[in-house]
Amino acid sequence: MTDTGLLERIAAGERHFSKGQRLIAVFIRQHYDRAAFMTANRLGKVVGVSESTVVRFAVELGYDGYPSMQRALRGMIRNRLTAVQRLEVAQDRLGRGDMLRGVIQSDIENLRATLEELDRDAFSASVEAILRARQVYILGVRSSAALASFLSFYLHLLCDNVRLVSPSSVSDIFEQVLRVGPEDLVIGFSFPRYSRRTVRAMRYAHDRGATLVAITDSKLSPLIEVATYTLLTHSDMISFVDSLVSPLSLINALVVEIGMRKQQEAAQTFDALEQIWDEYEVYEKEIYEKNE
Repeated sequence: MTDTGLLERIAAGERHFSKGQRLIAVFIRQHYDRAAFMTANRLGKVVGVSESTVVRFAVELGYDGYPSMQRALRGMIRNRLTAVQRLEVAQDRLGRGDMLRGVIQSDIENLRATLEELDRDAFSASVEAILRARQVYILGVRSSAALASFLSFYLHLLCDNVRLVSPSSVSDIFEQVLRVGPEDLVIGFSFPRYSRRTVRAMRYAHDRGATLVAITDSKLSPLIEVATYTLLTHSDMISFVDSLVSPLSLINALVVEIGMRKQQEAAQTFDALEQIWDEYEVYEKEIYEKNE
């Protein structure tokens, strides 16, 4: 069901709704950005109806249940929430309760959903693509820049063909991926609100024949249409801060898998690095003993 289909069904069925269902319909039309992240119980309390009324409302619209309707709602707003709206969502989800527990619990749920739903074949194919690529370009902007940098740092220790695209403008991106071609791989990160710069760069690489791995959050992501392989990882925001826990865990899995596949080379590399780190005192080794 499309996002416009949801509102159309509400409009078409409104005359058959009960009083409580009409209240839900009004709230969704006016505050769909908030409703998308509410549980059935929470939505019922805000509107002033029972949880069962909310569930029956979803079924009345033709959904299997409330979670299906909620997914449609999230599809409506995934790339539209402003920072202010995210703050409102956080208030609805967490209230003024235990913020620490709420945020960490949300990240745990993202990890669990990613583990259950990630396409294992796409994961294996992505590893193979990294290993055989002539050049690996890694791209992510705004908050996703941290993900791109993290993957680049560790992948560079295992491979000598890794290039982090660090753009400060749209033109910078295209200058850095100018020579991308069919033998190359581009790994792109993008989460709501999706970066236009990342989408355009990925389309350029696609048109040049490169293999593309999209690490993103949803089948609604604009990266999907050009990706060779897609790795979906849940990152439902809890507030104006993007949740990067699940994508980081996926990166860890990619790096560890590649390290195992290149175990002998990795051992030699780290042996050489250890000598360099010792010689140039990269890490603090002094042991402080308690004075007696």
